[in-house]
Parts: sequence; C-alpha cells; structure tokens
Amino acid sequence: MSTSTDPLSHPAAGIGPAAGDENRKKNKKKAKKKKGDHASERRSPAAPRPGMRGFAGRGGGRAGYVEAPPEWRGTTVQVCGLWPFGAGSGTPMVGVPLGRELMGGTTLCCDPISWFQRAGLIHNPSVLVLGKPGLGKSTLIRRMVVGLTGYGVFPMVLGDLKPDYVDLIRALGGQIIKLGRGLGSLNVLDPGETAAAAAKLSGDARAKLAADAHGRRLNMVAALVTVLRGTPIADTERTILNAALRVLDERHKGVPILPDLIKVIDEGPERLRSVTLARGSEERYRKAVDPLHASLLGLLDGPMGETFAHHTTTPIRLDSPGGVCIDISGIDDADAELQAAVLLACWSDGFGAVEASHALADQGLGPQRHFFVVLDELWRVLRAGRGLVDRVDALTRLNRQRGLGQAMITHTMADLLALPDPADQLKAKGFAERAGMVICGGLPQAEMPMVNEVVRLSTAEQSMIVDWSTPPSWDPTLNRDGEPPGRGKFLVKVGGRPGIPFKVELTAAEREVNDTNKRWAHSSTKPKRL
Repeated sequence: MSTSTDPLSHPAAGIGPAAGDENRKKNKKKAKKKKGDHASERRSPAAPRPGMRGFAGRGGGRAGYVEAPPEWRGTTVQVCGLWPFGAGSGTPMVGVPLGRELMGGTTLCCDPISWFQRAGLIHNPSVLVLGKPGLGKSTLIRRMVVGLTGYGVFPMVLGDLKPDYVDLIRALGGQIIKLGRGLGSLNVLDPGETAAAAAKLSGDARAKLAADAHGRRLNMVAALVTVLRGTPIADTERTILNAALRVLDERHKGVPILPDLIKVIDEGPERLRSVTLARGSEERYRKAVDPLHASLLGLLDGPMGETFAHHTTTPIRLDSPGGVCIDISGIDDADAELQAAVLLACWSDGFGAVEASHALADQGLGPQRHFFVVLDELWRVLRAGRGLVDRVDALTRLNRQRGLGQAMITHTMADLLALPDPADQLKAKGFAERAGMVICGGLPQAEMPMVNEVVRLSTAEQSMIVDWSTPPSWDPTLNRDGEPPGRGKFLVKVGGRPGIPFKVELTAAEREVNDTNKRWAHSSTKPKRL
C-alpha cells in the first residue's frame, strides 16, 4: 500500500498548518511589543508638555494670571474681513468717541445729543460735568464740541469766562465775539437774527416771531435793571417798559438803543401815560416813572454804560459751521454786576438766534439745525447776580423743545448749593436732577453724599472717583509734580445704571487748542533747561 510522501505536508518539515499558526502568533506578539515600546517612548518624562499656564512645578514658570488679549473695535465696513471672529461690546458706539474704557480698553462713544436723539439712552439732551480743577472737564467738553460739529450740530459758547473755547472755535472756523470795556458793545434792544428771519416770514409765523422778540427785549431790560438794583423790578415798572417798547417800535426807524428808550419815557406820550394811571397829572406820571427812569440812566452812565449804550459791535451769525463763542474774559471777576448783565444779554441774544433759525426751518425757508450750548464755570454764572438761576432753570426745562443740547460744568455739587437764597439752591439742585447724564471726575469724599442724591454710586465707583482726586506725587527726575492720577479720567452715570469709567486721550491736533496754561507755559519765571 502506497502512502503520500508530500514534503509540504509532513510535520517534520516544520511548515505545516500547525507550524504556520504558531509563527503568526509569534509575529503578533512581536508587533504588540514593538508598538508598546514606541508608546512608552512618547510617554517618557524626557519630553513633558506644558499646561494652559505653562510648566507646573518648581522652576517651571507657571503663570498665576493670564492677561486678557488686546482688543480692537471697528465697524463692519472697516473690519469685515474678520467677520468670523466678531464679538459684541458692552459700551455704546453711538456718539462722539471720548476715549477708552478703563476696564476693557474698548472705545466709549458718548454725548448728550446722540444718546438722546439716536440711541434713546437718556430722556433729556443735557450733561452735568463735576470734577476738581485741573482734571480735564473743559477738555472733555471740547472733545464733544469737535465731534458734534462733525455731526452738523452748531456749538454755542454764550459767555466764555476764562476763556477755554476761543482757540477751539477759531480752529473750527467759527465766530469769535469779544465783549467788555473797550472790547465791544451789545445792544439789548437789537432783535438780531430775529429781524432778518421775520422779513422772510408772513402771517402767523411772522407775528409769533415778532411777539417772541418783543418779550425777549422786555425781559432783558427788566433783567438789567434787576442786576443794577439787586432786587426785582415792580409789576408797574414792567408794564411801563412794555408800553414804552411798543411806542418805540412805532416811532423809531431802524434799530433802537437804550438812550432811545429813555427818551420815550422822558417825553411821556399819551399811550405810556395811560398805563401809569396819571389821568392827566404830570406829577403823578413822574412819580410813577422816575424810579425806572433813574435806573435806566444808571445803566448808561454807571459801570455797564460802555457795554450797553451803543449798537451791537458784532452780531451773532448762524452761517458759520464752526459755531460761535462770546469771549467775556476781558471783564474782571471783581466786576460781578457787569459780568452778570453781559451773561444775561449773551444768553438772550443767542437764544433769540436759535428761535429765528427754528422759525425759518418750520416754514421750509432754512435748514433744521440742532445746537449745543456750553455753560462752563456754572458756579460763577449762578453767583454773578440775581435772575441767572431762573434763566438756567428755564433753559434746562425747555432744551428739548428748542432743539438744543447743553453741557453744564462746575467743580462740585456744593457749588450749586452755596447760593444765598434757599429757593435758588433748590432750583440749582434741580439742574443736576434733570440732567440726562452726569459725568464725574475726581471728587473729594465729602461730595459723595450729595452726588448720591442725584445719581446712585456703588462703593467701588465712589472709591474710584475719590482716588482720582488724589494730588500728584513729586517726580524727582523732572524736578516737578507728576501728572495727577485722575487727569482725563471720568465716570459716566445715567440714572441707576452702572457707571462707565473712561479716559480722554488727546490727539496731536487737539493739544494746541486744549492748552489752558498758556500764561504759565510762556512765563518769564519758567526755569530754562540747560
């Protein structure tokens, strides 16, 4: 019997089915071992990987605090290529760019007109700025003036006392009007822009504008007499003035001045005598008008005569896009009566121009303008004389109807409450309460309770504002004081909302028009550098 002797299938050959299985198992074990060796090499402590904050352990340099990456803001037109990485912002982007927010470094855009008209964040287009001297309050408002002028708003500084805005308005191409002894005159009986506007109107619009102009002139003359006397005029005297102005309008050709008004009272026409109840008696007429007559003569021959006795030297024009600034820094601070009277006259003339502009716009005869009125050094304005508190009070109540925003600037809330008359104190406090927003710079700790009565400040916000009022430290390298820690830093507060702290940073073009220390910079006592 023959048997198969195939060498490939004989067990002794070592390559049969059983031997093949064993070889395959050995090869798998070798592959697993080799793979494990590679994995152990990768896990070797000789090549450690850092964590989120660096290498842990002693000497590893692990960071305890990771700084936030830098952030930039821009419109979708400017940074459209970064669209996948766009992110929202916590600060408003509507209005004039004022500076960078102190916490996150983002840009803050803010002004009372934009936040009222476009953003709807406030209900009154006004701002009250508080802060100690030298910390940049006027600089902040000048930045708003520049930005709002770019938006087409007409800035009006109706009485620059220091002056702080002359260089800026001149750089913007605006109108500069100087008033004071030997500098210029302002005729309170001049209707100004109202007369030019009335000539273009007809019917009821013209009659209304003429009635407004008459009332403004009556209030202005009465205010001047009040400042001169120190007490309000009597009701009978106001009636006499009203009648005398109407007679003057009928008789006089052209623009009258105060001497023309005095002449009418002195002559005593029948229409004027009838309101005094003289009943044909010369003695009774003189008795009724003599006190008013004497006060008007005092306006001409007294400390105010040179300013109000002549025609207006430079009338306000609204055709200048850079606005108008009335410089009254030539009036000495000790001359409180003249300063108060000029401020009243400036406001009357300025708001008359605003009313004339609106009357033309309502009839389609002119552009619709918005105005930004700056009341800097408000404490000096309110203390300059009687009648000014009432004027500011009326302005803060009617600014929305007049299409104007306003900025009121003073040092502390105590300035508003230091008036001698308690009624005036309450009115002044109302300025702050009605302001759409309050911007606080560095303030002392004693001011915090009074500020909290107007806007609620958290403990952290109060500490921040108080720290900003800290005096600067001595810099031995420059041999002078360093920069105050609160210069240019402010906190925007709107009602009970959290405040937004920011810092104003000037551009190179702004520095020259923001120098309020020119007399010190160019002084002969300034030490020369070797």
